[in-house]
Formats: sequence, C-alpha cells, structure tokens
Amino acid sequence: MMRPIDLRSDTVTRPSPEMREAMAGAVVGDDVFGDDPTVNRLEETAAAMLGKEAAIFAPSGTQTNLIALLAHCQRGDEYLVGQTAHTYRYEAGGAAVLGSIQPQPLDPNPDGTFDLERVAQVIKPDDYHFARSRLLCVENTHNGLALPLDYLDQVAESGAAHGLSLHLDGARIFNAAVKCGVGVAEIAEHFDTVSVCLSKGLGAPVGSVLCGDQPTIARARRWRKMVGGGMRQAGIIAAAGLFALERNTARLQTDHEHARLLAGGLAEIAGYRVEYDEAQTNMVFVSPPADRVSGLQAYLAEHQVLILGGSRIRLVTHLDISREDIEAVIELVKSYRA
Repeated sequence: MMRPIDLRSDTVTRPSPEMREAMAGAVVGDDVFGDDPTVNRLEETAAAMLGKEAAIFAPSGTQTNLIALLAHCQRGDEYLVGQTAHTYRYEAGGAAVLGSIQPQPLDPNPDGTFDLERVAQVIKPDDYHFARSRLLCVENTHNGLALPLDYLDQVAESGAAHGLSLHLDGARIFNAAVKCGVGVAEIAEHFDTVSVCLSKGLGAPVGSVLCGDQPTIARARRWRKMVGGGMRQAGIIAAAGLFALERNTARLQTDHEHARLLAGGLAEIAGYRVEYDEAQTNMVFVSPPADRVSGLQAYLAEHQVLILGGSRIRLVTHLDISREDIEAVIELVKSYRA
C-alpha cells in the first residue's frame, strides 16, 4: 500500500529518524524544578531567535496562548481578537472560562489584517460599566497568509497609542518570516508576547513556546502550573523542539513552493475555484464544482490521499509532502468524476 498523502494539516507531520535520535539522546531533569537542561536550552534558544528576554515551553499552542492571555489580563479585562482567530474560535473559550477575560471579536479583512480604526472604536472607555480593554491579539500567519510588515508597524503604533499590550499567535510565525524574507525577530519585535508552535510545519511531535519579557513569562509560568502544564523529564520532547528550530525553519520555503504548485495545478482543472494569494505560505483553499463536493474526499481517500472535505477545502503542505505527492494529487483530482 502506498504511503498516505495527508493534506489535512501540517499538524500531521511525524518526527524524522534524526529527530527521534535527538529525542532518545536528550539529557533530562525535572522541569518543574527548572532542572531539565534540554528544556532550558530550548527556552533560551527560542527567546534568542525571537529577540525576547525569556520563554516557556508548554505542551500545546492552545496552552501557550491561554497562559499568555492569563498573564496579560485580569478577571473582568477584555482582549480584542479576530472573529476567525484560533484563540477565539478554536480554543474552547479558555480565556473566558478559566480567566474571566471577555473577548471583543473583530471582523478581519480578507488578508488577515484588522481595520485599526475599527479597533480604536471598540476599545472601552475607562468607566466601571465596561470591561477593561487590555490586550490586542494578532495571528500571523492567518489562514496561511503572512501579514504585511508595514501593517505590523501600524499595529504596534496603535497598541501603544491606546495602552494595549500585544500578543501574537505566531503558531506559524516561521512560515511568515520565510515568506517575508526576514528574520523571525523582525516580526516578533512588535509584540509583548509571541506563541510559537513546534509541532506544525517545524515537525516536532508536540510542544509550543511562549516568548516575552521576564516578568510576563514568570506570570505565565505560574499559570502553566495552574492549568496542568508543568512537566517533569520533558527534555525528551523539548529535544524535538530544539531540533525543529535549528534544522527545520529554512526548509519551510519548500512547503510554500509546493503550495504554489498545487494551487497552479488545481486552478487548471475546469470547475475548480482556487484561492491563492501572493502572501500565501503553505495553504491552498479550493472549492470543487457542486456535483463533486460530496464525493471528492472519499475518492481521494480510496487512493490514500487525506483531505477534509466540504464546499471549501483547505489543503496544507508540510515536510512529509513531496513534489511527487503534489503532482499525484493534481492528477487524481483531474481524474475524479462524480
């Protein structure tokens, strides 16, 4: 049986033999005591790469986003966030449930940016009738789109003008940096805290880091313990994150090239509408003809190609997808008849 071609997400990547070797050989200690040298090295490396004072390792991006919000906000505070942002839509309402932090959703533009004038309009007055507007959350990349660098300058200026702290859900910040041709610190510098996922395109099996200044990360460390994120001999998984940061960032360009190839090939198939922007990184959105929506997912699965079906399909390239895989998928989609 052929190897599955899994385009559902870049979260499906599997650790390479070299990464597994690094994990097996990791020096470990008790991270709750601060004694795991591999975790410490990962946190130091991540902070240095992003130009921040400190970092904290956690099991997931959902947790690093959560402890960031908890570190920035108190009960009754408010964070401003996009309607389609991961922190608002896909993280089980954790900030509201566990932190009593009120979200103020904003409608994003198609390119993932906010209208900053609209942001200013929804900031609450300093009045005890209202929640206190404390934090603006930005996502980069957003639906695979790298946000423009000049827009990030504007976000920083807007945050400073209105007294808002800034958090970046940078789950795929390295994709954004590669796309924009800059070092990742050039994106991170605009934000007080940045969450970075290690288990998407970077290929680690688990883990995320939150980077920021020392006081904020100290508060986040307390919150991590409270929500059950304290781990013991975590160096085994931290070693995978270190390997990912040191070896798997530059190669993201290959994933972007594969996404471009996939978009171009699908766009040539009659009836298929492809959404692909020059700011796109490793995602392609495609809408099949109406008569093929219901059957395309099952047809591809019969040929060991995994997608999430629907009328608008997200296809995600990653390190386990080759150029030959992309070409095979294009040919299979061409061959499907409802």
